[in-house]
Amino acid sequence: MNYKIDIKPISVNEIFKGKKYKTAKYDLFISDMLKLLPITIEFPDKENVKLAIEFGFSTKASDLDNYLKGTIDCFVKKYGVDDKHIYEIHCFKAIVKKGQEYIKFKIY
Repeated sequence: MNYKIDIKPISVNEIFKGKKYKTAKYDLFISDMLKLLPITIEFPDKENVKLAIEFGFSTKASDLDNYLKGTIDCFVKKYGVDDKHIYEIHCFKAIVKKGQEYIKFKIY
């Protein structure tokens, strides 16, 4: 099953302040994302997780890899899956109009 969350992805650059401090923007992203994620998701195997993630960005300058950390952190918090069990990630970038950013994902 595919899921779509209508939220602008957050970059690793926006998550950390210096080396150790997470930003208020990151805290807000986590809070918003946890509210928007489905209550439950079926994980075929919680010890061998495969993800497909598509980020809808409003700018071509967005580095795809910078947005994985915050998104995966939300899956860990919401569903209790340990990210060390993620063995495969397929990641895609789409360009959308400003205000239409999203995160679409599939777990298999």
